[in-house]
Amino acid sequence: MNNTSLKEETAFKRISAIIENLIANNSLYQERLDKEKMINYIYDLFNKPNVEIIEQEELIKRINGILVLHSVAGTLNDFTPEEMTIFDEAVKRK
Repeated sequence: MNNTSLKEETAFKRISAIIENLIANNSLYQERLDKEKMINYIYDLFNKPNVEIIEQEELIKRINGILVLHSVAGTLNDFTPEEMTIFDEAVKRK
C-alpha cells in the first residue's frame, strides 16, 4: 500500500469514527440521516490526505455542522400550511 492510499484509508477511518459517534449520540441524526451515505459524502468533501492535519476538535465541529445542515434540510417541507404561517410570522418579527 502506498503512502497516499494509507493516508486516505486513515482519513476514511477517522471521518467514519466521528460520524458514527455523532449519529449514535443524536436522535435527530439517527432519524433523518443515512450513516453510510453521510460517511461517503463527507469523506468526498474533504481533501483526504489533508484530513490528518485538521485537529480532532475542529474536524468534529466541521462534520457536525454538515450533519446539522443535512438533518434539518427539508424540514420546512414537512410543515403544515398552519405551521408555515407561524414560521413566516416568526421570521418577519426577527
